[in-house]
Order: sequence, then structure tokens, then C-alpha cells
Amino acid sequence: MNTPAHLIISLAAFGRPGQPRVTAAAVAGGLIPDLSLYLMAGTHLFLMGTPPEVVFGQLYFSDAWQSVFRIDNSFVLWGIGLALGLMLKSPATVALTAAGLLHLAGDFPLHNDDARAQFWPVTNWVFASPVSYWDRSHYGNIVGPLEIALCLGLSVWLLTRFRRWPMRAFIVLLGLVEALPGLIWIFVLH
Repeated sequence: MNTPAHLIISLAAFGRPGQPRVTAAAVAGGLIPDLSLYLMAGTHLFLMGTPPEVVFGQLYFSDAWQSVFRIDNSFVLWGIGLALGLMLKSPATVALTAAGLLHLAGDFPLHNDDARAQFWPVTNWVFASPVSYWDRSHYGNIVGPLEIALCLGLSVWLLTRFRRWPMRAFIVLLGLVEALPGLIWIFVLH
């Protein structure tokens, strides 16, 4: 799934109006599994000038990058974190780790050749789903619009829950960042 979708879904599932720490933790949990990709790809693309074809065609699949992805995309590690949060009765830790697990659960059935080993350190096995959220040759032309529709619906619902303007602005921004690239592709470039 696209990162903004993860943030919207995490916010809908675990964000709590009037509880900013829990809400921030929910958003962070939705982001953290993708954060290493943004940092590594951003460094190569914008600081080192590495061509996108190299970043996403070679480096993404390299052992070094996949080693990082095994850690931040591990159901096992996020599950341990959730168990600790529950034991400590920490709502923010529970929101963070549950959102991280929800992120992984959303990615698991929607990544084909770009899937990651999500059960490290137990195994390095990778489930290559027959479905992709972006690749048209694996139903991305169906899944992508469904993801956008789900996120727009959740964004509208979130706007009814969160009444303060900074949070509402954040929700609108997430909805726009999720929907605009897909809508441009569908209506302008396609």
C-alpha cells in the first residue's frame, strides 16, 4: 500500500481524539515500516544523485537494503512490541505497535516482486502475493483505485471524529497525497 494509505488507516484504527500522544503514536506506527525506504532512497536520489532505475531496480533488492527491511517489517518484532505495550498498559505503545502490525498486514497481500521478509528473525521467507497495489500486471489497476476509495472514505469519517483544525488539515493533506497521483494517472495520463 502507499504510505499515505497506511497513515490514514492507522489513524482511523488507533487515533483517538483528545489523546494526542496516542494519535501521534498511531500515525508513527503507520509510517515506521516505510521510513527506512524513504531515508535510503531519498539519500541516494537527492543527495547522491543515483538514478531512480538503480535505486528501485537494484538497491531496493540488494541484500543490504533487504536486511534493513527485514527489521522494520517484521511481524515478530512488532508483535513483541505490542506484547510489551499491553504488559506495560501503555496506550501510546499499543497504538504505535498495533498500527505497525496493521501496516504489515496491509502490505502482506499487496506486494508481489517487491515483497519483504516479514517474519524475520524466525525466517527470511518472502511471500510474493499474486496481487499488487501498484503493478498493473498483478491487478494494481483494480487494487489502486480501491485503496484510494477506502482512504477517501476513511478521511471523510476521520474529519467527523477530529474537530481541531490542525488535525483536520493533516487528514485532508493525507487524503490528497493518497488520491491525487492515482487520479492524475486515471484521468490525465491513462
